[in-house]
Amino acid sequence: MTESTILPQDFAGKTALITGASRGIGFQIAAELVGRGARVVVTARKPRELEEAVEQLGGAGTALGIQGSSDDEVHQYDAVEKTVQTFGSLDILVNNAGINPYFGPLIGADLGVFRKTIEVNLIACFSWVQVAYRAWMREHGGSILNVSSVAGLMTGTPLNLYGVSKAALIDITQRLAVELGPGTRVNGIAPAVVKTKFARAMYEADESAAASRYPMKRLGVPEDVAKLAAFLLGPDATWITGEIVTIDGGAVAARGGGA
Repeated sequence: MTESTILPQDFAGKTALITGASRGIGFQIAAELVGRGARVVVTARKPRELEEAVEQLGGAGTALGIQGSSDDEVHQYDAVEKTVQTFGSLDILVNNAGINPYFGPLIGADLGVFRKTIEVNLIACFSWVQVAYRAWMREHGGSILNVSSVAGLMTGTPLNLYGVSKAALIDITQRLAVELGPGTRVNGIAPAVVKTKFARAMYEADESAAASRYPMKRLGVPEDVAKLAAFLLGPDATWITGEIVTIDGGAVAARGGGA
């Protein structure tokens, strides 16, 4: 690493818990925070991917992996407890885990799929906030980031069910920011299509065509989102709470807003 690429150590002494972080956006946020001095706890469902992520993040002493489903309350309590026991604090929570099991018109969605989407993308995020707040942030303060989506800001797409859950996450982010201030800040980010395994159905058939709809003429990459996340979670954003920051290559602007 050259001198010009050395990151500021503005997260030194801080501990972050990031859900769904064995790959993609979640992993890149974890890597960005570790590069800037943080210790991280990452969660995911698949043990092997989790082990590989922890190794890439620096191994024991820097990173801890805890396997489980994000909407499992026992897993939530276990992860938060182990975070505090292992690293002595829980300063940052990133709700990144999410699912998108249905692609098509909202009216055709199966109710069971609807319930599961809301359970993972909304209720679980709220539960993680409750557990982290009660265990650490209520007394010590902290910073929370909810990963939403531009699908929560725009209608008329095949992602309308996913968008409903992300629109609700945007709303709850703003409500929690009001309730938990001044000690705990709560913000959200709303990415458009980012080149990850999770989003590949949106671009793998023809990436050039997908990117052509964006004013920036490219899709996002996880590093784009991680840099924004670090800013909102860090010391340069201490007067920012209740904000949903769109990071979309100009997609929402090109559509003229949410309709």
